[in-house]
Amino acid sequence: MPTTHHQKLSAPPPLRRGALRITPLGGLGEIGRNMTVFEHAGKLLVVDCGVLFPEDHQPGIDVILPDFSSLLGRLDQIEAIVLTHGHEDHIGGVPYLLKERADIPVIGSQLTLAFIEAKLKEHRIRPVTVQVAAGDLHQAGPFGLEFAAVNHSIPDGLAVAIRTEAGLVLNTGDFKMDQFPLDDRITDLRAFARFGEEGVDLFMTDSTNAEVPGFTTSERELMPAIDQVFATAPRRIIVSSFASHVHRIQQILDAAHTHGRKVAFVGRSMVRNMGIASDLGYLNIPRGLVVDFKKLGSMPDQKVTLICTGSQGEPLAALSRMANGDHQIRVSEGDTVLLASSLIPGNESAIYSIINKLTDLGAKVVHKGNAKVHVSGHASAGELVYCYNIVKPRNVLPIHGESKHLHANAELAIRTGVAPDRVIVAKDGMTIDLVDGRASISGRVQSDLVYVDGKTVGRATEDTLQERRLLREGGVVTVLALVNPSTNTLAEPLEFLSKGFVLDDHTFDGAAGEVTRALKKVTGRKLDVEQLEATIGGAVAHYIERTHRRAPVVIAIVVDA
Repeated sequence: MPTTHHQKLSAPPPLRRGALRITPLGGLGEIGRNMTVFEHAGKLLVVDCGVLFPEDHQPGIDVILPDFSSLLGRLDQIEAIVLTHGHEDHIGGVPYLLKERADIPVIGSQLTLAFIEAKLKEHRIRPVTVQVAAGDLHQAGPFGLEFAAVNHSIPDGLAVAIRTEAGLVLNTGDFKMDQFPLDDRITDLRAFARFGEEGVDLFMTDSTNAEVPGFTTSERELMPAIDQVFATAPRRIIVSSFASHVHRIQQILDAAHTHGRKVAFVGRSMVRNMGIASDLGYLNIPRGLVVDFKKLGSMPDQKVTLICTGSQGEPLAALSRMANGDHQIRVSEGDTVLLASSLIPGNESAIYSIINKLTDLGAKVVHKGNAKVHVSGHASAGELVYCYNIVKPRNVLPIHGESKHLHANAELAIRTGVAPDRVIVAKDGMTIDLVDGRASISGRVQSDLVYVDGKTVGRATEDTLQERRLLREGGVVTVLALVNPSTNTLAEPLEFLSKGFVLDDHTFDGAAGEVTRALKKVTGRKLDVEQLEATIGGAVAHYIERTHRRAPVVIAIVVDA
């Protein structure tokens, strides 16, 4: 069995001289929020800083950040932020970290930096950037960095090898081993082998598809299914994809061009990212193919293709708004909607809801479940095993995945010959120390979910979300009470107002008696308004739960009689 810790861990001890500490602050136990901090010789290096998208039980939350609290007293020690690629779950948190210290150098490939610079412009941050490419070497304080090309669902992905006096760490980032990628840029296994010959002391590997046997399907194998959609669609085609999925968008553009359709991008992030990818040469757009979507109204429906965001059911994204009928683009009978992305765990309900709504509007919805229109960007078990046999690492730390993915990846490492006690399945916040060639869990730092709620960061808590869930599930009942503060008795009958709570003329008939009994228990005590409101609110809540089996949020307002 791999090494893992289920017991409560305390703060780690001071790092030994010459050792390396690795602290994942996101991405372990979840799909998203990827961030790892490396500590050596009194300096820090951050690899990736992404966001996690909220699930249905986190109402009102925009995105979820890694917890920076363990860094706040040490921001001046951060040498750089290294970005492996340009997906939101790896770069989306960068603006929030740079708001704490704006001059941290950001290192990444050309496309990755272009995406993050555009995002930072919206936050009014001008970053210090260092552009690197596959094969480049870069020194960031005591961290020697070397970059290797990896293939993923976005161009310009990089694995990073980190050299310190404690040893060599190889972080794959997100990757797969597509042998026929659209951009002809394959994962550099020769570099992986060279690192293996040098001696990889810790191998940090993408775990997302560790449970999937074999090899991930090539992107090129999707073209027949995509072409079939374009050949048979009678009216408009609406394609939904991640705003950073350049390879998939290229396939859609090629199909539209072949079948004589014009294309319009819909959604601010989609327009921005595809403009960047086109300007830098990562996206090939035939002249005249892409037009402003406002001009499509005068074109025949069978000549129209729309590419928008919202493939994960995000409530404010274009596709969700189309499905709900509150977007200027109206989905109608005969339209074809192509969902060209995978289901991120936790988003299934939202996505299926949108599929049903679009179907009710008369659209034909094509998705991964009924057509071969998407392949994963992550290495399956066969590819991971291949890499383990090439790299032959001394220690392994699976990253980027839920617990089941991390454990599946760990088992693959063990089956290739890595000693079980050198394979570590960790959680966010756990610290892993590399000392004398051996990695072990040394403690834990704070690593909470940090919620971005509108313009506030970190103020929404689990208690906040619990209140929102109660409001959503039980509604709210407001109780107006006129109380004689001298006797703690009701001066007039209670008044009740409700929102989202089903009631009739007799719903609260027994509530006054419950309140009276509660107030009698505090007779003779001098209570302030807040204490009286708590007493009355608690009594009404208890009455509703006992008699109606419901748990609305109860708000008591006490007026001095």
